[in-house]
Order: sequence, then structure tokens, then C-alpha cells
Amino acid sequence: MSKRFAIIGAGMSGILAAIKLKQRGIEDFTIYEKAGRLGGTWRDNTYPGLSCDVPSHVYAYSFELKGDWTRRFSPGAEIQRYFEGVAEKYGIERHIRYNSEITRAEHVDGRWRLKTSSRATDTVDFVIAATGVLHHPVMPDIPGLGDFKGPKFHSARWGHAVPIHGKRVGIIGTGSTAIQIVPALADRVARLSLFQRTAQWVLPLANPFYSAEEKAMFRESPERLQQSYDFWSQRFVDTFARAVIGNQDELQKIEDACRLNLEENVHDSELRRRLTPNYRAACKRLIMSDEFYPAMQKPNVELVTEGIDRIEATGVRTRDGVLHVLDVLVLATGFDGHAFLRPMEVVGEGGRTLSEAWAEANEAYRSVAVPGFPNFFMLVGPNSPIGNFSVIMISELQIDYILQLVDLVLEGKCRAVAPSADATRRFNDALHEAMKGTVWMSGCRSWYLDRNGNPALWPWSFDRFRAEMKKPDLADFDLAA
Repeated sequence: MSKRFAIIGAGMSGILAAIKLKQRGIEDFTIYEKAGRLGGTWRDNTYPGLSCDVPSHVYAYSFELKGDWTRRFSPGAEIQRYFEGVAEKYGIERHIRYNSEITRAEHVDGRWRLKTSSRATDTVDFVIAATGVLHHPVMPDIPGLGDFKGPKFHSARWGHAVPIHGKRVGIIGTGSTAIQIVPALADRVARLSLFQRTAQWVLPLANPFYSAEEKAMFRESPERLQQSYDFWSQRFVDTFARAVIGNQDELQKIEDACRLNLEENVHDSELRRRLTPNYRAACKRLIMSDEFYPAMQKPNVELVTEGIDRIEATGVRTRDGVLHVLDVLVLATGFDGHAFLRPMEVVGEGGRTLSEAWAEANEAYRSVAVPGFPNFFMLVGPNSPIGNFSVIMISELQIDYILQLVDLVLEGKCRAVAPSADATRRFNDALHEAMKGTVWMSGCRSWYLDRNGNPALWPWSFDRFRAEMKKPDLADFDLAA
């Protein structure tokens, strides 16, 4: 009897998983997508200035490189069109069931019984969860948030119908999103107030347009396009990846470049002081922009570093008693990076839920599977090496690893596969020990850290991740006969 698959999520990883199944001749699968379109984060985020902070030639499937990106760092809408085009090319969309959020997945009699938000049901042999990381917007816990009388929205739910031109706009947050929005709005609004809790390190990476000649070259020469992919991939591995896990020389280079950017491009000494972080570079996700500092020095832009006391009907009142009057309030306050599959209820063997398994911490075996949840796999699960990497590259390595485990069942070598509890414990013990030497543990607050203060990232080299994803160690798995 053929095996049936369910993929949860039609974002980058879900589309990838579907393509990989089809390439193996597997057509009996359904992609369950909670929204009405595919695309994941690139569907949800449409704010002004949105672009990827990974070079365009790397932010693409390795088997579907794109030579005609418009810019070195792609605009969000262009990335969304890329995924839509790939899905169409590979015949993926006919497998997608839109507006169907999986609310429950229960392991019953050796199979997975699924229930959707519309109460539809399905029963499958394998589940590949491709739910992503950054898709649950976080609303700030600020008194009076509901009292503001003007338009108010999270950056991931941008209010495109709200007039911005000539308005007084406030932005709460100074992460990657806010730093992209500020330059995009500065020349359109009467006044822009950026409420900063924590200053950010900013690398001055330009985002030039590719010329018509460059795009033609990459289109007509797959070799040159592959070279660009390899170059940018290796550059991230040799710099960021080494820096964050303890290479002090590489970390110092990054920090020096950020400091020089600040010193050379912010002319007012007081503003420069307030924009200077008090933690090591790369402790938070690095920001890449050559537009943020110039925008912050425009006469209609103000940096507010006094803490927020409360939000009132007409604006934001800071702890010094000043009321910053606003017409529009933007919440660039990020996402819950630790929700993973939640709020979906996942029930494994013996009725144990994933919430119970993760009561203390989100722990998985090499980011892709959890003991007691057979034939259930995750893409970009806990402790995947996300950081400043291309998540596409990560997902490609993970899905190839997962499908080797799936093959054990398809070839009749076992009925089900899941990591052993002992192997999972050994892996996570080693992971937590290795984490002590990373920059993420150097004292900053970031969305990388879980409620226990542990970074949900990969603490070793990227080369090690690539090596460990080549082939599963079957001694670490429980193979049900």
C-alpha cells in the first residue's frame, strides 16, 4: 500500500518538501496552508522597504537559481513572485488546500489523524511540518495599547489602506523590520518617531540594482550564476557563521565594520551615542543597511530612547512625561520565534502531547524530529542554524536528511521511525554545552533566546551542520518493525 504524506505550511520549506516528494515520484500528498495564498513570511510581510538580508543569488533553491533578480538583496514582493513561479513550474499548487489550518495531529494506530480549523479530517502516514519560525506577530505589552484612536497595526499586517503621506508616524521597535521601514517612510511623512529600546549594530551593506547587462550575464551563463551562489554562500559561512560561534577575529572584524559605519555616517555625537549598542556585535541578528543612518538624521525624524510609560489616545507618552503626538502607530515588535508548531496540538505515542514534551524547552533531535512522535518531521525546527543564513539552504539539507529516514519505511525496512530519547538527550546536552562559547550568550536580549535564556540556534560550524545532515546515524533512531 502506498504511503500518504501531509505537509503543513505552503511557505518556502513546504514548497521545497513538495518538490522533493514529486522528484521521488510521490504524488499522494496534501499541503495544508492556513492562509489563502502560498508564500509564508513573504506573503504576510508587505511593509514599505521590505527586502531580504541574504543576497539574492543565495536566497533561492539550489536547483532553481534565478539570474534576473533586480537587486543584490531582493525586495519582498519579488521573492514572493519567485516562490509563486516555482510552485507553478513544479505543479505544486494543485496539492495545496488553502484556508486550512491544522489544529490537531494525533498519532492513532500507526498513522497520523489530522483535523483542520474547518473540522475537515485526513489520515496520513507521514507529516512534514514546514510551519516556519517567524509567523506569529508579537504585540508589545504596553499599558494603554488599545487606547490609541488612530490607525494602529503590526508591521506584518501592514495597513496599506491607511494614508501615510504627511502624517505623524510612530514606530515601536528597532529590529530588522523597523530599520527597513524608517528609510522607506522618512520622505513620505511629516514626522517619524522611532521608539528605541535597544540600539542595533548595523553593517553598511549597499543594495545596488543589477544592471541589464549583469542580469543577462547571469541568465545566459548558469556557470556564472552558480559561482555567485557559491561565493555568497561561502562568504556567510566564513564570516558570520564563524564569528557567532566564537571566532574572535571574525567577530572583531564585524564589530569594527559596524563601529566605523556609525562613526563615519552619524555626524551628531549625541545621536551617535544613542545609536551605539552596549553588547557584542552579532549577539542579536545583524542588521544590514546603508540607508538607516542617513534617514535617522533627516530633520523630520527623531530617535526616542526614553522608555515608554503608556500609550494614550493621541500618541505615546514616555517616562519623562513627554507625549509624542501621532496619527499612525506601527508596531515593529517582531515575532514569537519559539512557537514553532503551536498553537497546533500534536499528540504522539501514548497520548503524550508535544506541549508536554516541550514543557521545559523546545528540544528536538538535530532540529528535525522528536522522540515519541514517529514519522513526524520538522523543517527549520528548534536549533536550526538560522541567524544570518539563507533558510533555504538549511531546509534543503534538512529535507534530504528527512527523506532518507522516510525511505526506510517506503522500502519496508521498518514501519515507523523516530529518534530515541537517549540520542536526543545526548544531542541537546552537547548543544547546550557548546552554546556557552557563542556570542548569543554574551549578555544581550534577543528573540533568539527562549524563556530559559537558551538560544534556539546552532552552536557549531556550518560545515558540521552540513556533515551531520548528509546521512542519519540509524543507531540514534527507534525503528518500529
